[in-house]
Amino acid sequence: MPPTVLAMQNVYKKFRLGEYYDSLRDVVPGLARRLLGRGPVGETELRRQEFWALQDVSFEVKAGEAFGIIGNNGAGKSTMLKLLSGIMKPTRGSLIVEGKLSALIEVGAGFHPDLTGRENVFLNGTILGMRREEIRRKFDEIVECSGLADFIDTPLKRYSSGMHARLGFSVAAHLEPDILVIDEVLSVGDFDFQRRSLAKMQAAIRGGATVVFVSHNLKAVADLCQRCILLERGRVTRSGSTGDVIRHYLESGGGGDAPGKDRDVYISRVSIRQHESSRVRIEAGEKVYVDVDITANRDCDRIAVVLDVKDDSLYHLFDTSTERLGAGNMSFKAGEKRTVTFELVMHLGPGTYYFGAILYRYDIQKEYHCLFPGATLFVSADRDARGAVNLYPRVVSMGSTVEALAEHSLLGGPPGRSPVDEGRAP
Repeated sequence: MPPTVLAMQNVYKKFRLGEYYDSLRDVVPGLARRLLGRGPVGETELRRQEFWALQDVSFEVKAGEAFGIIGNNGAGKSTMLKLLSGIMKPTRGSLIVEGKLSALIEVGAGFHPDLTGRENVFLNGTILGMRREEIRRKFDEIVECSGLADFIDTPLKRYSSGMHARLGFSVAAHLEPDILVIDEVLSVGDFDFQRRSLAKMQAAIRGGATVVFVSHNLKAVADLCQRCILLERGRVTRSGSTGDVIRHYLESGGGGDAPGKDRDVYISRVSIRQHESSRVRIEAGEKVYVDVDITANRDCDRIAVVLDVKDDSLYHLFDTSTERLGAGNMSFKAGEKRTVTFELVMHLGPGTYYFGAILYRYDIQKEYHCLFPGATLFVSADRDARGAVNLYPRVVSMGSTVEALAEHSLLGGPPGRSPVDEGRAP
């Protein structure tokens, strides 16, 4: 088993909310309150206006592993990264860091706006601990990674914020550390840059580096990380496989209408699986099963289940229902529970997709309950094809038009007849 190279053991971190004094009249009472406090405060106790940013956080990361950290804003993710990178010290608990650690928390920190991109590569690389010869050797690769070759001799003050961040990431990504700590760098730049950034991190992992990745981009976390933890209000509330943690995070967020005893029938859960294994990430073209769990509080008849799929901008992509598919509808007795399962072949492009369900009676056009989003699925593909659907493209020829037509036996028809017309009825 690989050794542990990064760990937190029962770590606590507390902060004090700032006080603002706008006159001497406020300063004196403020100092008196602090001097006349009721004795020392222990490491696990809080003074007035103090709060815990992290509480009893423990985890460990093995060598060569990609480890994810997710959670809402204010959960403590940035505080954790600053502790790991040595910017701050914990109030209580211990840290283990084995090897050279580089943190991409503030990409581009140390850049000078009056210097060109070329000069800032050398400046920033030196600040991050690279030798001049090492920067010179990697310079072309850094510029190519950033996608800023046309602007590398332009002063940084003329760069956009996205260009600034792309150059900063490209420099930091070429440090070749043992441990790479990354915070939200995939939120900058266009699709192409984000894809190259993810590929760079995957290459670092294949080279033996350990990556700790913090992001709100759950698809990127699912693509990169094998294990993950969920932070909520400074505590680790879930840890384990990335799919399990992301699924718990999404389900705990809720969505749609809240089920309750005031409804005749409601959807308690929507889940996605392959055979018996729950999934949050698949490859394009794979088959999945969507389970819709239903509970009835009262007797009701002629209930159909509608399945709804939308993309990450909530654009409607697809819907169907048990009745429209010929499976009919259902009647429920009070207290009865059922699960309706849909089988889907996911011919979707790479991206994030949301699944929801509606309980509907068609004859009287009545909606009983809607749960959306009920489940989230990340789809990946082995080809760079973008869009809502995957048409599985491939290039069959790169020759001249004549060669391509000959290869596909489209020439040789009657004179004056175009290849497009070939095969049409006269």
